[in-house]
Amino acid sequence: MIKVLVGDALGDAGVQIFRDAAGIDVDVNTGLSPQELEEIIGDYDALVIRSATRVTEEILDAGKKLKVVGRAGIGLDNVDIPAATKRGVVVMNTPTGNVVTTAEHAIAMMMALTRNIPQGTLSLKAGRWEKKLLQGREVFNKTLGIIGFGKIGSIVADRAKGLRMKVVVFDPFVTPERIQKAGFDSVTLDALYGCADYISIHVPKLKETTGLLNQAAFDKMKKGVMIMNCARGGIVNEDDLQEAMKSGKVAGAALDVFETEPPGECRLFEMDRIICTPHLGASTREAQTNVAVAVARQIISYLTNGTVINAVNVPSVAGDLLKKIGPYMAVGDRMGCLQAQLADGPVKSVTIEYTGDFKGMDMAPVSTAILKGLLTPMVKYAVNSVNAPVVAKQMGIKVTESTTTEAEDYTHLITLRVSTAAGENVVAGTIIGRSGIKVVKINKFRLELVPEGYILLIFNYDRPGAIGGIGTTLGRHNINIGRMHVGQEKDGDQNIIFLQTDTPVPTDVLEELRSAKMVNSVTPLEL
Repeated sequence: MIKVLVGDALGDAGVQIFRDAAGIDVDVNTGLSPQELEEIIGDYDALVIRSATRVTEEILDAGKKLKVVGRAGIGLDNVDIPAATKRGVVVMNTPTGNVVTTAEHAIAMMMALTRNIPQGTLSLKAGRWEKKLLQGREVFNKTLGIIGFGKIGSIVADRAKGLRMKVVVFDPFVTPERIQKAGFDSVTLDALYGCADYISIHVPKLKETTGLLNQAAFDKMKKGVMIMNCARGGIVNEDDLQEAMKSGKVAGAALDVFETEPPGECRLFEMDRIICTPHLGASTREAQTNVAVAVARQIISYLTNGTVINAVNVPSVAGDLLKKIGPYMAVGDRMGCLQAQLADGPVKSVTIEYTGDFKGMDMAPVSTAILKGLLTPMVKYAVNSVNAPVVAKQMGIKVTESTTTEAEDYTHLITLRVSTAAGENVVAGTIIGRSGIKVVKINKFRLELVPEGYILLIFNYDRPGAIGGIGTTLGRHNINIGRMHVGQEKDGDQNIIFLQTDTPVPTDVLEELRSAKMVNSVTPLEL
């Protein structure tokens, strides 16, 4: 039985999906302390969180069975992603479930800030009628600067266009052509600072974005600018914001997120021109249902059939793509495993070549499967499709990939070159039919090997009786040969023989085979 722990409040619809899923046992246990979570997480295959639960290295160490952490929402500041990746734990979020909600909140904050709605409410409830004091302004014809043109930022831009605002965008990871095609101006960050009447932030909190809006940034802005942050706390330096507001450079700020949450006593709250909400960007009934349903479906898909959706530390493989590339992932994994057992010494570099008509398929999951197969026999700790690229990098292995459509003998061919100090080994594989996994080349030998089970890799002289002698020796020791594949050396006098046996070949039998007159070497493999 697969066990799932829901550690934070999750919409009822998501919990019900877990309860209805065959083979899934779900426990809802919210409000756990770090110590309490650490004590019980070892029993679970999956952990569902929102923003309250922190998934630390200690939690991950205790989660011996843990395969996936799913965040019902976008932000993953509370998850140690490098530690999860190293331990082979998939980390997923639900990036589309609350994008409209968060974008709408940013627009609402802008309008509330512009028209002094929170201040007016408090004033009127206190018995005052401060109509002149709370005079606002129009957003019509004003310039909105959007930092980050992702899913949320692009929706904010679209809604602002409907308000007849001029929108300028800064995003170094989005081409100016794409921004212009959407109907907006792509500008540099300094240009945005210099022209924007309003600035709305829609970037993740990274090393590069922490403190992005600081004193130096405020100095470049127009006098009277208004700031909205519904992204992540810490992107705006709160001390510098307070000083910019005191000087009059910033006319007002609307904050949904804070450097520390809950913020407790915050000096910004003393300022009249600050409006704030307690991280409500994603807090609508619709959004909470959307993310709850999404995270439940994603986790179930991963745990039951290996489909990876919206993972931040492994290539996402949706069900339809998995059907197409699944066989290539399988042959890649076996090719990597074979290369690991052929390698003589530490691996220095890996080159993966895709040749033929792969029809624009994303082959990143195949490359990851190849690395997983290669590294699994080499390292002492578990390697899987999540942490394989990280482990390769830690081992100093250079990985390169290339793709060409010029097919030769096979419509689709994957070639894996692995270099060590002793030289290079080349293994090529393909798919025969819909899912027939075959290794078709090992170094200069051509063959058609089904890479599975117990295998003897034998190099022998191409002489009459050589293969018969090998079979006789194995038969004498009651070792049954399931399959035999023979490859011939082009323009040479050697054969390469793969014997697939029903059981492992004992050491004394291996030595007997190696002592045969026409045998050069015998290497046992397990694929």
